[in-house]
Amino acid sequence: MEIKVRSLKFDADQKLQAFIEKKVSKLERFYEGADSEVTLSLGPKPENKTVKLTVFAPGQKFVIERSSVSFENAIEAAADAMKEKLTRAKEKRDEIQ
Repeated sequence: MEIKVRSLKFDADQKLQAFIEKKVSKLERFYEGADSEVTLSLGPKPENKTVKLTVFAPGQKFVIERSSVSFENAIEAAADAMKEKLTRAKEKRDEIQ
């Protein structure tokens, strides 16, 4: 799984990028052949940190956006929600085939 990390209006440190890589790479086991993009952005207030997790599967695109006081919490919430979304999509795909 290829994971692209984009941070808007700031530079994400290596520790945060490693955390993203660890959490998002686990999604590959729920939908094979998918790539992902993580966009980090700061809100108008310092406690508003937003993560947009996009997974590109063959023929499909899944998007989850979460906000929290820290990027780590937002990434975990987005990854958990994406895991459920990918599982449902894979089950639906397997039913059709």
